[in-house]
Amino acid sequence: MNNSDCKILSLPKIGDDRGNLSIIEQTKQIPFEIKRVHWIYDVPGGEDRGGHAYKETEEFVVALSGSFDVVVDDGYERNTYSLNRSYFGLYIPKGMWRTMTNFSTNSLALVLSSTEYDEHDYVSDYEEYKIWRKDMSKIPMKSDAKTSVMVNNPMPTQMRSGGKSVFDCSLCELNKMHDKEGNLTYMYENVHVPFHINRVFYSYDIPGGEDRGAHAHKKCHQFIIAASGSFEVVLDDGVNKRTVLLNRPFWGLHVPPGIWASEQGFSSGSICLVLASDGYSEEDYIRNYDDYLEYIKTQNNG
Repeated sequence: MNNSDCKILSLPKIGDDRGNLSIIEQTKQIPFEIKRVHWIYDVPGGEDRGGHAYKETEEFVVALSGSFDVVVDDGYERNTYSLNRSYFGLYIPKGMWRTMTNFSTNSLALVLSSTEYDEHDYVSDYEEYKIWRKDMSKIPMKSDAKTSVMVNNPMPTQMRSGGKSVFDCSLCELNKMHDKEGNLTYMYENVHVPFHINRVFYSYDIPGGEDRGAHAHKKCHQFIIAASGSFEVVLDDGVNKRTVLLNRPFWGLHVPPGIWASEQGFSSGSICLVLASDGYSEEDYIRNYDDYLEYIKTQNNG
């Protein structure tokens, strides 16, 4: 775990007339399982974020919009990585001191982490960090006891079993941590979303007014966030339709399997961020609406 272990990794970039899409699937595009996701936004010019190290946590950092630098320090050498494309990200192994700086206007940083939050995993003083790097016994290692996570809006009970109705789709307000360095919203698997987070993907560079989506999943749960800008999600269960407006980075919509969903009316500069319970599988998609109606009929009769 030194500076040479930090790497800029290229992500898939799937583009068409409706914009671009990039995918981050755990243990494929990144070398760890995703336990925690957070995004940083509204960072005032000249402010820095971070300034700490993790003893156990690995991270993957992406500039979803705008640009910023990540300064990584192993106690002996310091390197600066500039992030300014949505289809590249920086892998940071455990044990590295890192700071995020030089945020451009309207920057949006996405961070994926390999562990749940634990205050014992942090080293927040640089002098202590240097001592720890020389002798890792000087600062106690991570405790087995987890610090409790405060959840302002726990997932409703009905979400845990999924459903086939648009009324099983829930709009949830997420935690928003605000300070002078900007805002941060975070999510943990099986806490803020009722599933393991196996895949994260996001749509960007979407022309104003375009539509995306228009499909259903047989098994995959999704949690959709307007990380930037705004758009509507049109939900359809074969009988009822419902339209949900997403226009805040601290609101998200859970869409269980078996619901036909499409996104429409994207504002300029919108970014649609999605957390998914399963890795990509074409067999899980239903892309034709008539096939979807037949699938729902079969499920209801089964």
